[in-house]
Amino acid sequence: MSRFLAQKPRAMMTCNKYPRVCRAAGSPGPDCCKRKCVNVMWDRFNCGKCGKKCKYSEICCKGKCVNPMSNRLHCGDCYNRCTKGSKCLYGMCSYA
Repeated sequence: MSRFLAQKPRAMMTCNKYPRVCRAAGSPGPDCCKRKCVNVMWDRFNCGKCGKKCKYSEICCKGKCVNPMSNRLHCGDCYNRCTKGSKCLYGMCSYA
């Protein structure tokens, strides 16, 4: 048997044991939620805090769930503001 096959499998580094792994380059985010690195400011399954899910039609913008189809401050995307007097419909400002 080769030495490679004889080695014991290494334990995977998870953020619940090693939280600094989330701050490494290439990490999805600096926060650890359920053993996964995420960014609670933008993750719709952990929006603002671990486990807080946004509704199906919502996105997470800086830790708050918003509906980009009708929100004047987040129309179509985070922080895409509609001009004064215009409405956000279907994710577009001043639609028809």
